[in-house]
Amino acid sequence: MIQVLENQVQSMAEGAVQSLPSIGIAAVVLLITWVISKFASNLTSRLINQTDLRPSLSTLMNTMVRLGVWLTGVMIAAVVVFPGMSAGSLIAGLGVGTVAIGFAFQDIFENFFAGVLIMLRDKMRIGDTIEVDDTIGKVEHITLRETHVRAFSGELTIIPNASIFKNSVDIWTDEPLRRFNVAVGVSYDTDIDHAARVIQAAVESCELVNQEKPIQVLADGFGASSVDFDVRWWAASSGADAVLNRDEVIRAIKRALDKAEIEIPFPYITHTFKETVPLGEKVGEAA
Repeated sequence: MIQVLENQVQSMAEGAVQSLPSIGIAAVVLLITWVISKFASNLTSRLINQTDLRPSLSTLMNTMVRLGVWLTGVMIAAVVVFPGMSAGSLIAGLGVGTVAIGFAFQDIFENFFAGVLIMLRDKMRIGDTIEVDDTIGKVEHITLRETHVRAFSGELTIIPNASIFKNSVDIWTDEPLRRFNVAVGVSYDTDIDHAARVIQAAVESCELVNQEKPIQVLADGFGASSVDFDVRWWAASSGADAVLNRDEVIRAIKRALDKAEIEIPFPYITHTFKETVPLGEKVGEAA
């Protein structure tokens, strides 16, 4: 038994020694692959910089070039180390292995392919303000696996690309301007035409409101204690103005209505009272 083990170990050692030249050549092939990968990456970056491709798509193309070079180099190195392996058998083996790896790392590959598709899309670029699920913020970075979104409050949210690709995404900055609105109610004894003119003038006085787009003060309905207006205006869709313009408009409307002595009523609330009868007394019984 011991003799058999010694023979096996000796055979393995001799095989390893015989394989050293092939392993050395494979190492040289991988080194050359690394050099070619760096050269191809730099060349791709220089060529892309001469175009107007968006950064996310440039990153995708650079990654694909490096991946293609490394796959070719690894296949050549594998054939050198294992001379009996042909390119066809290696590709067939990679196919079977890919299926097995795909099942094991389904979520990773899902995010990877979602990232590729996101980078190929025309919409949602780096710098856009987006809203997805409960996250609102500015897109800082898009990778092949995840998207980095910086919220207005400062924290960074990392969202898997599959989540962005499967769900609806609101892109606030797709256009330089977007429409905002706020509801305003005035009391029923108010002249609504006069109130509408006061609100219109208040919105027009705001610096962050775009004056070239229409400002609308539309009667929207009858509330419990007020006639409600839907006030609409246009302003910048990106940066702090997207938040500050709403504050400016609401403050201006409140000051204008106060100056015009137009009441913004509280919601009308009804209360139901229940009469209690002391023990021993009957309802309707004379005192």
